[in-house]
Amino acid sequence: MIFQNQYNVLNELFQENILMLVYVVPMLIISLIYLYYKKRVHIKSVKVLSESIEDGMMHPASLHPIINHNRCIGCRACNIACPESKYDVLGMIDNKAVLINPAGCIGHGPCKDVCPVDAITLVFGTEERGVDIPNMASNFETNVPGVFLAGEIGGMGLIHNAINQGVQAMDSIHNLVKGSHDNELDVVIVGAGPAGIGASLAAMKKNLKFKTIEQDSLGGVVAHYPRGKLVMTAPVELPLEGTVDIIETTKEDLLDFWQAIVDKTGLKINFNERVKSVTPNGEGFNVINENSTLNTKTVLLAIGRQGTPRKLNVPGEEQNKVVYRLVDSEQYKGMHVLVVGGGDSALEAAHSLAEEEGVTVTLSYRGAAFNRAKGKNRKKVEAAEADGRLKVYLSSNVSNIGQDKVVISFEGGEVEVVNEAVIICAGGVLPTGFLSDIGIKYETKYGTV
Repeated sequence: MIFQNQYNVLNELFQENILMLVYVVPMLIISLIYLYYKKRVHIKSVKVLSESIEDGMMHPASLHPIINHNRCIGCRACNIACPESKYDVLGMIDNKAVLINPAGCIGHGPCKDVCPVDAITLVFGTEERGVDIPNMASNFETNVPGVFLAGEIGGMGLIHNAINQGVQAMDSIHNLVKGSHDNELDVVIVGAGPAGIGASLAAMKKNLKFKTIEQDSLGGVVAHYPRGKLVMTAPVELPLEGTVDIIETTKEDLLDFWQAIVDKTGLKINFNERVKSVTPNGEGFNVINENSTLNTKTVLLAIGRQGTPRKLNVPGEEQNKVVYRLVDSEQYKGMHVLVVGGGDSALEAAHSLAEEEGVTVTLSYRGAAFNRAKGKNRKKVEAAEADGRLKVYLSSNVSNIGQDKVVISFEGGEVEVVNEAVIICAGGVLPTGFLSDIGIKYETKYGTV
């Protein structure tokens, strides 16, 4: 009997141990794996944030998230939803979401949409660096009645945002111009980038009298991305075309798509016409460009934020071999090319050219380091320089551009470089003066909505 009782006790203990092995141990293993993964994410996030601080890349270019850590529950939904996740824009530090690569954030916004506890607010600017945003109502009309804005000029980046704003702004303009008026046109659309294309197609659909003017070529800033550069976008409803379900594409494919839309719809765009002024005429506006004066009831400005390219103002800059954007790196095969600048466009141009066979590339920048460029571009330039495919001159200035050479000056000296082409990527003069002349007012945002 005693032995039987001892057997029963041992059997019960064995059964309990089996249950522990079956249920508790796997849960313990899963918990350890989870904690290990969280630790790795934390370490990586701290590293990326430290690099961003060290490189001076703590200022987002546009709309970006501010995270309330008192509300954040560490679910990582925002990290997963971020379309730029491969660039480590959002991370997790001490189990809280953190913007670890602010300069890599381009304002997609799904982080806010997926947050289950409403811990994210999307804002413009930071406490240290403000962003000038034109005054604009919810219908995209500025403080100047009859003048509307759409796209990047209003502070919002991204292709699908720009298209949607162009279409929505045209809805507002359509409501405003209903009925008769004495103007030649209902609306003049300035710009043929994503916002201008969307607005123009919407104007066609609504049978408005309009003209679209573009100082350059179809596609706006996208047309001047380096060859093959990926353009991130999202599904969008395009008038006269329907749903465009493009998630990731190349610059070339996107431009071909837009050209096909223009050909299919018969949309007319006046290219190589730069607007000089927009002045009220009582009933509407006179839009004065290089070739004519247009009389219109309303104006939609979809001109982006790049404005007019900034020049170096050095001897020889007026030559045809000097351009201000890289359009196609293949055209420079077998040539000696100088790229000037230290931002993303300059670095992208330099390493794209360095990948072309037979191209000799020199990169000149007045600063001591490429602090304004994204880490991925800096790494590509460093790799190209290490491989001998690219020569970099920091803390330098171009002092003269000759027919077959350029002179690059340093503190206490200079060097002559054989040269057949110059690409100046020194940014643009923002169109703030142009908008101010129209009467549009600005508000500086310091980390506010």
